[in-house]
Amino acid sequence: MNMFTRLAALSLLAAPLLLASCEKDAKDYELEGAVPQSTFTYQVNTTEYPVTVTFTSTSQDGFLYQWNFGDNTRASGNTVTHTYTRPGTYQVELITAGRGGTGISATQAVVIPDVCTNSAFSRLVDCAGSGTRVWSFSTDPGAIVRESATGTQLSSSTTLNNCQLDDQFTFSNNYTVNYESAGQTFQNGACGTSLNRGGSFVYRPTTGGLGQIVLKGKGAFIGLPDSVANKTYDILEATDTKLRLRGTNPDGTRTIVTLMPFDATAPVKRLLTGGSSKTWILDNAADAVITVGTEANPKQYYAGGAPNSLPGCQADDEYTFSMTNTFTYNAFAETFVAGNPGSCSAPRSGTSAFVFGPSAGAGLAQFTLTQTGAFVAATDASPTERVYRIISIDNTRMVLRAGSGQSGGTVFDIKMIAK
Repeated sequence: MNMFTRLAALSLLAAPLLLASCEKDAKDYELEGAVPQSTFTYQVNTTEYPVTVTFTSTSQDGFLYQWNFGDNTRASGNTVTHTYTRPGTYQVELITAGRGGTGISATQAVVIPDVCTNSAFSRLVDCAGSGTRVWSFSTDPGAIVRESATGTQLSSSTTLNNCQLDDQFTFSNNYTVNYESAGQTFQNGACGTSLNRGGSFVYRPTTGGLGQIVLKGKGAFIGLPDSVANKTYDILEATDTKLRLRGTNPDGTRTIVTLMPFDATAPVKRLLTGGSSKTWILDNAADAVITVGTEANPKQYYAGGAPNSLPGCQADDEYTFSMTNTFTYNAFAETFVAGNPGSCSAPRSGTSAFVFGPSAGAGLAQFTLTQTGAFVAATDASPTERVYRIISIDNTRMVLRAGSGQSGGTVFDIKMIAK
């Protein structure tokens, strides 16, 4: 404890004594009694984190107690508890005041263990990285499973609603937890009002298990806004790529949720593929279904044609995307090959793998076709890069931008609808 802090504490403790002395005879200026012998004991509770330590004064001849916990915090009282949110060794000191003056204890080193040595907690909050990890629902089937109290499976999810897939659950190594709905929260079988929450959590190691997460704060939840008993979730699996939790419901049934590190592009891919496989066609009824230009002006070279002006051999083409990153093009009888003029030619139907991820430029996400010669909508759209950025998408409509647009390159904007 530095000298300034100690003097401040001594002044604080001396104040009541001075007030008491004013009530005595004016000639009685001396304190009475023995100088307190300031000592204390402490007990560290490592059954849960953050760690709480109980401090108990064993001082003699004292009645006022000022604690310094070694982390720039103080408290008063004969017996006090203090929570340490960071591991380390803390030098704790007690100042005891009595009728005979004040006594200062010897400092004691209180050691707070590092919970990041626990594998499950380390993965939960990314101790090896930033100390914060954002989780979202898994996009795989079985992201939500309900089972009986004895473990019999009652139901298992196949696809989740989009307002669930964009949910974010953020855990930090300072024991804070935050839920962000990104718009709506799925509740009572439908997308409803956002239930954004911020609060804290406790991690409890368990013998033979991976531990438990206990949420603090009204209305807190992980995964589903169900009323999980005691807001306590058993950790069934915790890796850098998967978090599986189980909570017990008030009726005795249990809910298991599987989470994965948050990926902002995951809901976009879900829309593109319909969760398994989805077919798209050109929106021939739209105005300017295909335009050509630059990133700064997507209609610079060609502003697009009138509605229903596509050649029949182009308008009937189908483009199918699967969650397994497979793209299938079905030209039926013919493929429209761009040129001056373009023409209907032999079909170029085929498949290609694609790589899906964040957009390198404007857009929600992008995919790159790996097969040479593969294309979407126009044979001359991004023929070498085969990069398609998703500018906008919902369940029925999508706008693609073919080409990366780098170095002033040509881009094609393509309007599509779900078949």
